[in-house]
Amino acid sequence: MGKPVLLTVDDDPSVSRAVARDLRRRYGEDYRVMRADSGPQALDALKEIKLRGDRVAAILADYRMPHMNGIEFLEAAMDLFPRARRALLTAYADTDAAIQAINVVDVDHYLLKPWDPPEEKLYPIVDALIATWQAAGDSPVEEIKVVGHQFSPASFELRDFLARNQVPYRWYLADTAEGRRLLESADADPQQPDVIPLVVTPEGEVLRNPSPNELAGRVGLATNPAEKFYDVIIVGGGPAGLGAAVYAASEGLRTVLVEQQATGGQAGQSSRIENYLGFPDGVSGAQLTDRARRQAIKFGAEILTTRKACELIVKGSARGVKFEDGTEIAAHAVVLATGVSYRRLQADGIDDLTGRGVYYGSAAVEAPACAGQEVVIVGGANSAGQAAVFFSKHASKVRLVVRGPNLEASMSAYLIKQLAEIENVQVQTRTTVCACLGEGRLQRIDLKNEDTGAIEAVDAGFCFVFIGAAPLTGWMDGVLVRDEAGFVLAGTDLLGEDGARPKGWNADRDPFPLETSVPGVFVAGDVRSQSVKRVASAVGEGAMAVTLVHRYLSS
Repeated sequence: MGKPVLLTVDDDPSVSRAVARDLRRRYGEDYRVMRADSGPQALDALKEIKLRGDRVAAILADYRMPHMNGIEFLEAAMDLFPRARRALLTAYADTDAAIQAINVVDVDHYLLKPWDPPEEKLYPIVDALIATWQAAGDSPVEEIKVVGHQFSPASFELRDFLARNQVPYRWYLADTAEGRRLLESADADPQQPDVIPLVVTPEGEVLRNPSPNELAGRVGLATNPAEKFYDVIIVGGGPAGLGAAVYAASEGLRTVLVEQQATGGQAGQSSRIENYLGFPDGVSGAQLTDRARRQAIKFGAEILTTRKACELIVKGSARGVKFEDGTEIAAHAVVLATGVSYRRLQADGIDDLTGRGVYYGSAAVEAPACAGQEVVIVGGANSAGQAAVFFSKHASKVRLVVRGPNLEASMSAYLIKQLAEIENVQVQTRTTVCACLGEGRLQRIDLKNEDTGAIEAVDAGFCFVFIGAAPLTGWMDGVLVRDEAGFVLAGTDLLGEDGARPKGWNADRDPFPLETSVPGVFVAGDVRSQSVKRVASAVGEGAMAVTLVHRYLSS
C-alpha cells in the first residue's frame, strides 16, 4: 500500500500548481500529493486510487469549477472515500457556498483564497484534516446490525445510544426482507418477548434486547474503571464535564469521567451550534463532542459510559461516587457536571406514546422516518429552534409550538431569523399540547390556543419535546445543599446573609467559587444554580473547576 493521498482540485492551473507546491513542501515526505483540473478528472483519479487499494487522507476542492462545482464533486467523492477529510477552496464572496458545503457534505473546513502565508492559513487546516483522518482510521468500518420495530421504545433507545456514542450501525426493520433474513439466521422469533431489538455484532454474536451497558462492552466503550482511586472524578459528559476532563488530564491529574449514556449531553444532540466561539459557520453537537472526547482521551483522561452515579460518598479527605451495581470509585476531588434533562410534557396520552413518535430531545436517528410528514416541536429555546431547522430538511412541515407570547425572550436572534426564512416552518406562540393520540404510534396531536381556548387537531407522526430544565441531582439529596428547583448551590451562594458558612462545612475558609457545601466537591455547567445555559459558559466552568481543584488540593 502506497503513501496516503492528498488530492487538490482546481480548474485554474496556477492555483492548482500553487496548492500542490505548498502541500508537497510540508507533507511530501509522508503523503502523495495529487492534483486535478476538474471534478470529473478528480473522480477518475479517485476511482483509480480505489482500485489500487490506496488511501485518501484529505481532499481540497475549489468551489467555482465548470461542469461540476466543488460541493457537487465532494458529494460524489464521499461515495468513493467516505472517511477522507474534506475542505472547500473559496473566494471571500462565496462564503455562503462554504456554509452550504458544511450542511450538504459535512465539509470539515473551508479555505479562503489567497492562503498566503501557508504557515498561518493553509497548514494548520491541513494539519487538522490529517489528524482527524488518522484518528478515525481508513480501514473498512465493521458495522453493527440492528433489527427492530420503527415505533418500539426499546429499539429507539438502542439506536439512539449507538448514534450518540458515534458507533456505526445499520438499521433494519423487522418486517423487511433483510430484517427477516437476519432474524431467521439468528433463530429469533420477533413475536417472542425480549427478542427485539436484535443486535448482530461484526463478529457474528447475537444479542437479544441488550441493555446499553451490555451493548457498550461489545462495541468497545469502556464501562469499568481502570483504577480505584483518582485525583479527580468528573460526573457527567456534557460540555462542562468534557471541558473539565480536557483541562484536568492535560494538567497531569489522574482523571476519570463518568457518563450515564453518551458524552455530549443535550449539546451533543444539537444539529448545529452557530454561536460557539471559534466556529463562525457553526458546528454540530456531535462534531464538537467527538473532538472534545478525543482531546480528553489524548491527554490521558479515562471515560466510562453507561455508569449511573447513585450516591455521593464523603469519607475523610476522600470523595467518591457509588454506582447502581454497588461498586464505587474514590478521588481527592469530584466535579459534578450532570447537566439537566428535559421536563416531561403534561398532556393526555403522551406517556403511552413516548418512544412511539414522541421523543424528548432531538432524536436525530428518526430524521429519515420524518420524510414527507408533519412534525411538531415543543419549546421556545435554542435547542428547539435548532431542531426545527434540522427537521425542516426532512419533514413536509414543522410546527414550532411555544407556550410564551414570542421567541425573543428565550431564543437567540440569529436562530429566530433563520426560522423566519424557512418556508416549511410555522411558529405557533401562546400554544400548548393538550393531547397525543394514536394506536401503537403517534398519529395526532391536539394543540390548544391559550388565548382563545380553541383546539386544533394536527395529523403528525412525530413530536420532539424541548421544555424546561430539570436538574439531575436527586442522588445528591442529603449530601449537598441545593436550591428549591434542585440545582446545586456553590460559592458565595452558600453563605448566609451574615456571611455564615453552610451547615456541616468543615474547612477553615469560605467555599471557593463553584465549590459545593462539601469541600472538594465542585459543580460546573447547567446543574449549578443560576448558571448560564450556554455551551461556552459550561466549557468555561469546567475549566475553572479544575483550577479550583488545584487550589483545593494545595490547601
